[in-house]
Amino acid sequence: MQPAQLEAVADLFAVLSEPSRLLILQTLQAGPASVSQLAAATSLKQANLSKQLGLLLAARLIARRQDGNRAIYSISLPLVFQLCDLVCHGVAKRAAEQAQALGA
Repeated sequence: MQPAQLEAVADLFAVLSEPSRLLILQTLQAGPASVSQLAAATSLKQANLSKQLGLLLAARLIARRQDGNRAIYSISLPLVFQLCDLVCHGVAKRAAEQAQALGA
């Protein structure tokens, strides 16, 4: 990979390193949602939610469209869920192996 590509990958992982952003993405996996719907579903405070949405939007992981006076957010990079599935399975496998090693 070229340095610019490595930087882009590192930036993506940096955006995905925050649990509240992962929670927002997980919520949006069910479909597009407004800020108020996301706030209710995630229990994040409005200011934090807006900040995290801005970062996800800047990283182009989500998209925003206006519906009257409401902003509706949706996933724009569905492969993020494949990446999360890979990581989650890897973490679960590692935890199982560690548990087995400690129990043996």
